[in-house]
Amino acid sequence: MGIFSIAVLPGDGVGPEVINEAVRVLEAVGQQFGHEFRFHQALVGGAAIAAEGAAISDATMALCQQSDAILFGAVGGGVHYDRPDSSVQPEQALFRLRKELDLFANLRPVHVLEPLLDASTIKPEVLRGTDFIVVRELTGGLYYGKPSEIRQTAQGLEAVDTLVYSEREIERILHTAFQLARARRRRLTSVDKANVLSSSRLWRQVAERMAAQYPDVQLSHLLVDSCAMQLIRQPASFDVIVTENMFGDILTDEAAMLAGSMGMLPSASLGVRRTAHGIFGLYEPIHGTAPDIAGQGKANPLAAILSAALLLRHSCGLPVEASAVESAVEQVLAAGYRTADLIADGQHALTTHEMGDQVVCAIRQQHAAVS
Repeated sequence: MGIFSIAVLPGDGVGPEVINEAVRVLEAVGQQFGHEFRFHQALVGGAAIAAEGAAISDATMALCQQSDAILFGAVGGGVHYDRPDSSVQPEQALFRLRKELDLFANLRPVHVLEPLLDASTIKPEVLRGTDFIVVRELTGGLYYGKPSEIRQTAQGLEAVDTLVYSEREIERILHTAFQLARARRRRLTSVDKANVLSSSRLWRQVAERMAAQYPDVQLSHLLVDSCAMQLIRQPASFDVIVTENMFGDILTDEAAMLAGSMGMLPSASLGVRRTAHGIFGLYEPIHGTAPDIAGQGKANPLAAILSAALLLRHSCGLPVEASAVESAVEQVLAAGYRTADLIADGQHALTTHEMGDQVVCAIRQQHAAVS
């Protein structure tokens, strides 16, 4: 029996709704497999700004530091914080968590499930067999570079953003990607813009040098615009994709459409700290707060539930339990259950909570079948 401490940060919009279902799934896993998950909930994002004056408090940061993992919902989208020039933004919570906890490697698996081949706008014959992971560098690049500002000049306003990557930052994300590829189909695609950007030219140089350490992994390079095209044209050709912060952010939103909906894609943000059970990490669905449907029970909880499966695998060291959750999701979809983002004509949409019920039920049925 394992005992695991999980910091739960539901956040804003649909975040609390989908995280509630992920917690219920983890509780079901605990009951069926004999583990104890101790959940410690705290405010983050707009909810934290309203109650505590900051997107994430020092006390919440301390809670996260003391936990085995973080289960995170979504932040932003509130009407009170939608001005880009506001000094306090809900998204500052994520930036602080990533930077202070050194969560540099963001893993975003894209697995097109057979029951959802018709849910995407891409032809099923193009999608079939798609199963890859995007490894996104998460703590460097344009999102963190300084200066980043709009400033007055004699000729009028101008804006500047700074893109900086060090050799060390590139090396450690590439090590993560090479090791992942080695454990999969041994193909790694490094995505850059080396025909234009100096940072990308350094990225490519480091990748070529490091490839000698992984002779069993086939390394190839793609420019980011070519990669965007190939994701639509031949998505099943990819195994592991590694790229810098902004490119990874954009490409994985595109890749979400391969799976049928952003409500299907989980993520894991991992660092270097080891816990008693695995690697400390933050787990979140890649979708946003969806304020237009918040509180209506329409949100798809499967990305959050699949993020909980990643939490089980990477931070709890429970691969069997993680696979049970993933199998339960596929079983539910194969049975025809859908939330509003996935329904076709004539199908009935489950609520967020009802979809969570179905996954919990499937986990219990699986366990009963093998007991």
